[in-house]
Amino acid sequence: MDDTPLPASPDDMPEDRRPSKSQVKRDMHALLDLGRELIALPPAKLARLPLDEPLREAIALAQRIHSNEGRRRQVHYVGKLMRQADAQALRAQLDIWANGSREETRAMHRLEELRDRLIDSDEVLTQLLERFPGLDIQSLRAQIRAARKEARDNAALPQGREPARKHFRALFQTLKTLDFEDETFQ
Repeated sequence: MDDTPLPASPDDMPEDRRPSKSQVKRDMHALLDLGRELIALPPAKLARLPLDEPLREAIALAQRIHSNEGRRRQVHYVGKLMRQADAQALRAQLDIWANGSREETRAMHRLEELRDRLIDSDEVLTQLLERFPGLDIQSLRAQIRAARKEARDNAALPQGREPARKHFRALFQTLKTLDFEDETFQ
């Protein structure tokens, strides 16, 4: 195995280890596309990204430019500044915003399962009240009763009628307010 360190830039690399010209071009176009996505973001989301100040200012300027040629040139400048940015971290955050994180999805699924179990059994309610003694027991029981009644009424609906989901959703929203720090409550 060759232990010689790799040169800092692609031009200093030996020819057999240097990326192809086509690959370099694909990488630059990917950064340009990422820059376009950043320019399209609202200012609130843009402020939450880890960007250095010149890149942040270039993106803000590109958002203000409306002439086609000026905007195109500014987008290319943003693409050039993207070479120094952490593109992987930016792509990961954009992916989370676009698709939601897996952890959030798992947490929502756990809450949906807990809601279903609360509707099915009073024993789960007892466990929940032990875990969260400060809960408003009366309102929670009222929501569970309403959701159970709603489920019974929905079961009796004729084919093709849309089931009511108001209390079902309200119970879920109440569970979302609880602070489940770990996944031990099943």
